Amino acid sequence: MRGLKAGRKVVSFILSVWILSVVVFYMARLAPGDPLVSYYGDRVEKMSRTERERAEDKLGLNDPVTVQYFRWIGRALQGDFGISYKYKMDVTEVIGKRVGNTLILGGIGLLLTFGLSLLLGVLCAWHEDRLIDRLICKAGTVTSCIPEFWLSLVLILVFAVHLRLFPSSGAYTIGREGEMGDRIWHLILPMTVVVTGHLWYYAYMVRNKLLEEVRTDYVLLARAKGLRKRSIMFRHCIWNMMPSYLGIMAVSVPHVLGGTYIVETVFSYPGLGTLSYESARYKDYNLLMVLCLMSGIMVILCNMAAQAVNERIDPRMRAD
Repeated sequence: MRGLKAGRKVVSFILSVWILSVVVFYMARLAPGDPLVSYYGDRVEKMSRTERERAEDKLGLNDPVTVQYFRWIGRALQGDFGISYKYKMDVTEVIGKRVGNTLILGGIGLLLTFGLSLLLGVLCAWHEDRLIDRLICKAGTVTSCIPEFWLSLVLILVFAVHLRLFPSSGAYTIGREGEMGDRIWHLILPMTVVVTGHLWYYAYMVRNKLLEEVRTDYVLLARAKGLRKRSIMFRHCIWNMMPSYLGIMAVSVPHVLGGTYIVETVFSYPGLGTLSYESARYKDYNLLMVLCLMSGIMVILCNMAAQAVNERIDPRMRAD
């Protein structure tokens, strides 16, 4: 029975990735723009009709879209994702040079977001309806409504342009890429935006989950038996709430990393977010396909992980 269920999940995963590849491929080809500009630059404007046809034939753009798709998927299944039109090198090499920066920014941002949101949620639940709870709630409501791109621009203007305390772009200073301190210095502003943009949303979830837990029958019974509030909160309520929180974390990974992509673009941070923007802007089809598939696979896997956690918590959610 478990083997059959696992097989269904694998088939569902493969089918979802295939549908995603078809949608992205066709939408990219049908969108306005000239992919030859990405490969040849300004020379495209001086090309004759014959030269343009040769250029399109070289890149395989003369064939119908369906033929292009099956040629691409056939090569992709063999591990060949083509070359980047803009960078003139293998797509996997281009992504390999950037993925580490995104993992650092997104990974640390994710840990800080969920760690701080847990602390804030517990603090607010502990001091429910008191001054500190109301202040944090109001401040969190305001910060959660600020668009990430706008907050990024404000931080650049204040701390990079006027005060000159932090760099305004990049992942490191040229020639100092091996220095940990320099990398951390470049991470401070974009990391602030990543964490601020998502912190209160999850802190509010923790607060509400804890308050629901505090009002359950077993807590009332524990209080009637004379157990201290601290013991009930930290030994029972938080631990009972953690499985649900882990499920929320799993399904929220794409949400946080999606915000990371926006921040990377504004700060010119050399990661996958900036690369995605460039690939869409310059019609770099092969690069765009792999980046979209990577993001889609991450979303699908995180949703499957969240479902597995929820099924473990509540057996009633398990599919027959």
